[in-house]
Amino acid sequence: MDIAKKKIAAEITDIENRTDLSDDQKRSRIIHIFSVTCAAVAVQPIPFADIFVLTPIQAYMGVRLSAIRGMPLSDAEATDLLKEIAGIVGLGMAAQQVALGLYKVGLPFFAGFTTIPLVYGLTYAIGRIMDFYLEKKSKGQTVSNADLKSMWEKFREEGKKQAKTAKDEVMSKKDQF
Repeated sequence: MDIAKKKIAAEITDIENRTDLSDDQKRSRIIHIFSVTCAAVAVQPIPFADIFVLTPIQAYMGVRLSAIRGMPLSDAEATDLLKEIAGIVGLGMAAQQVALGLYKVGLPFFAGFTTIPLVYGLTYAIGRIMDFYLEKKSKGQTVSNADLKSMWEKFREEGKKQAKTAKDEVMSKKDQF
């Protein structure tokens, strides 16, 4: 049990204190770990429950990213940030959640193939946008809605591509949930 706690601390809950990784590496790892986790949770056969499970995980990703940036957010502040991003990119996120639920109801055998790139890509994009937002906020700068929308498309596509290389990792983790 101590080994597991130390691994979780080193990789997630205390990653901001590691000196063997650059801040960029820490943020990339956090985004990847949470993207894999969300994709592994999403392949579970629970239709339309994903948003209730994935949202808190994605909000906690924001907490960890903010800690790495040296400007800690509470869980509530991270959830508000996630809601703000969702409000800006809105329909894209909502449509993906509906698609996930429909795949699980109508085509459950197909869900694993579609869910991993969809959810990994979604979580990856959320993480990258949260990090960008936090970076600008730490410098006293603002971010326009237009910037976030264009970044959303770019990061979502980037995330879908990365999901292909993460598929085996997601499948190995899915049985843990």
